[in-house]
Amino acid sequence: MPKLRGEAFWRETLRSAHYVVAPMVDQSELAWRLLSRRHGAQLCYTPMLHAQVFLRDANYRRENLYGEACPEDRPLIVQFCANDPEVFVQAALLAQDYCDAIDLNLGCPQMIAKRGHYGAFLQEEWDLLQRMILLANEKLSVPITCKIRVFPDIDKTVKYAQMLEKAGCQLLTVHGRTKEQKGPLAGVASWEHIQAVRKAVNIPVFANGNIQCLSDVEECIRKTGVHGVMSAEGNLHNPALFEGRNPLVWEMAEEYLEIVQKYPCPLSYVRAHLFKLWHHTLQVYQQLREELAKVKTLEGIVDVNRELKLRCQEEIANQKEGEKPKEGLPFFHWICQPYIRPGPKERCKENGASGTEKGVRGKRTLEEEEDGNSELLSKNKQKKKLRNPNKSFDPSLKPKYAKCDQCGNPKGNKCVFNMCRGCCKKRAFKETADCPGHGLLFKTKYERSLSWQHSQRGIQSPEMSRRGEVEVGETVVLKEAGDS
Repeated sequence: MPKLRGEAFWRETLRSAHYVVAPMVDQSELAWRLLSRRHGAQLCYTPMLHAQVFLRDANYRRENLYGEACPEDRPLIVQFCANDPEVFVQAALLAQDYCDAIDLNLGCPQMIAKRGHYGAFLQEEWDLLQRMILLANEKLSVPITCKIRVFPDIDKTVKYAQMLEKAGCQLLTVHGRTKEQKGPLAGVASWEHIQAVRKAVNIPVFANGNIQCLSDVEECIRKTGVHGVMSAEGNLHNPALFEGRNPLVWEMAEEYLEIVQKYPCPLSYVRAHLFKLWHHTLQVYQQLREELAKVKTLEGIVDVNRELKLRCQEEIANQKEGEKPKEGLPFFHWICQPYIRPGPKERCKENGASGTEKGVRGKRTLEEEEDGNSELLSKNKQKKKLRNPNKSFDPSLKPKYAKCDQCGNPKGNKCVFNMCRGCCKKRAFKETADCPGHGLLFKTKYERSLSWQHSQRGIQSPEMSRRGEVEVGETVVLKEAGDS
């Protein structure tokens, strides 16, 4: 059948989906998708998959897609991160029979995406993105979609979206935050950017950002005119968000754990989901929070969940008439509800005026630490400091290494080429040279090989010598016979 495009793809293949569960690393696995679908979600994405790993590793394919094939889990979009057109398309070809579309992740703002050169850190490389989408649109039997973040400038965001549409993107999800807006700096997503994109393109658009309850979904659709709304954190804290309900936490937790028993997933995924569901309750029962963090079996997690349920039911039984939720929550802590991520100022207040308290600090930004600008120590460095109080992490005290002439990595101190070992090995091999500093002896080994071959030519066995004499004698006799 011909590949459906644009509006037809959204209406027929995606069944006019309005309520969408976002792709979330280690969090939108099959069990969670099935739970969300039971409670109103109409379309789900897989967690972000690494195209290069998916292409080369059969176990990765089985654990993240092939082994999760389930008739109830449709429509489904598989999301990949990639930065190479051929790798992206080859991975997508291996996945296309298990989904309804392939999504290219252009929205991940995390430091790992910066290091791996994918996600939102490709949004300035329009030529590369055009080639990736054009090739995918040509080769795949399912549509190609994209999930993006916005630029600060609305006009540039609109041109970005139009470029992706022209290249062959059939559906666009717009997260109304820039790549710098993450963690404590997330702030409010800009629906103005999303509305501008929706008006400027002719393909379906999903909105992402500021979604905490069903009324937010309805308001977003009304204000932006999008085809559907995607939820990530709102869905994690309340899987019944798209039903417009705020159920008891243990109802959702118990239902999820039942699905996990049928469709197993790594224990770390399960633990992370319960931390989100029970987030507000675990602030009250800190001891159970520690137990949930330490437990090593699914049965143990079920036991902790049961104990949390009993504590909450006991609290409900002892509740006074007219009592209101504490900590400024809209509902009591045992009810599924949004979690408002604290901003930088609130986080500092939580951890003390300077952002630290008793030597412990909140989550640091990796960029600051990488640049050496952070005066705060990570948890690993704090542990090292406890083991060795004299240890210093001052970057100015680190020894300065001379750089490799070729690549800029630290060079070997005794390298004859002033290079790192990798570059030195390539040059020494190419020039058949030695570098004692790196233990590379290409020239020496070559000379030894020649010497050995020469010595072998000079050595003849006694049998070979006698055979040679017989052959010479026969030649002389034949020659004499010929002359006569």
